[in-house]
Amino acid sequence: MPATTVFTIGELSRRTGLPVKTIRFYSDEGLLPPTQRTNAGYRLYDAHALVRLELVRTLRELGIGLPDVSRALARETTMRDLATSHVDALDEQIRRLRLRRAVLRAVLKRDSELEEVELMNRIARMPDEERRRLVDEFWDEMVDGLDVDTEFYTRMRSAKPDLPDDPAPEQLEAWIEFAELVQDPDFRQLIRDMSTRHARTVAAGEYEQPTKAQQEHWFAWIAEARTALDAGAAPDSPAGRALADRIATASARPGQDPDDPAFRTKLLETISEGADPRSERYWQLLATINGWPPIPSTQEELRFLAAALRASGVNPA
Repeated sequence: MPATTVFTIGELSRRTGLPVKTIRFYSDEGLLPPTQRTNAGYRLYDAHALVRLELVRTLRELGIGLPDVSRALARETTMRDLATSHVDALDEQIRRLRLRRAVLRAVLKRDSELEEVELMNRIARMPDEERRRLVDEFWDEMVDGLDVDTEFYTRMRSAKPDLPDDPAPEQLEAWIEFAELVQDPDFRQLIRDMSTRHARTVAAGEYEQPTKAQQEHWFAWIAEARTALDAGAAPDSPAGRALADRIATASARPGQDPDDPAFRTKLLETISEGADPRSERYWQLLATINGWPPIPSTQEELRFLAAALRASGVNPA
């Protein structure tokens, strides 16, 4: 292309696909000064201006503002510096868009009212310090005035929601649900009641930290309940009653009769208390937020174990 070739704005528009109005705007802003003008005052541009216009369009498509485009063209800044600043800005924009998407997804799932949308939006934007404080305040209230096992509750409250800098949509949605859960009055009352019963057990000298063997037993009982459920066995079947007997025997401390209906009733209360789906959901949401391995639901298995104990002989309510 000869260096002396010049183009009108209309010809630049046809060659680049940019609207005449946009090219004229760039020219007026000083990003595309005309090479020369006709006797009638019309602007003309040479091949260098065409290349410059393509560069302006590329920078604008990358989201770079006009002032920075002007600085880049004037060599007042480097493309590396421009790219660095705009990557940071885009990262922040993407983070905010993900927050909005998480809130809107939660709105769709729950068919939320206006007031709830405002609350969810505020929750999604909480900084890390406020998230951790929310959990600390929750557990403070759960044990306030109670003499509980310190080691146990230290473990409970040590698990904090820790969203990564670039959370996945499901992590943001889990955080919104988690924050709503720990602020729900019914859930707070549930955990407070559990803490109160725990404190009574401590006061009576009956509380013991679960041993590794007891935990392994528990996992094995859950697995047996799953096997029985898959096989279509009922809780009052021979398999269900045998499982209930093994649980009672392994749970009885010295001096306790595993066949005593009163003992089995208390054991049933303990299992039923831990079977509330909201308690399980608390830890499932934390796992999602923090990127831990997923925690599968054991609600069916717990209901089977409770029903098996009930069928094996407990005191009537």
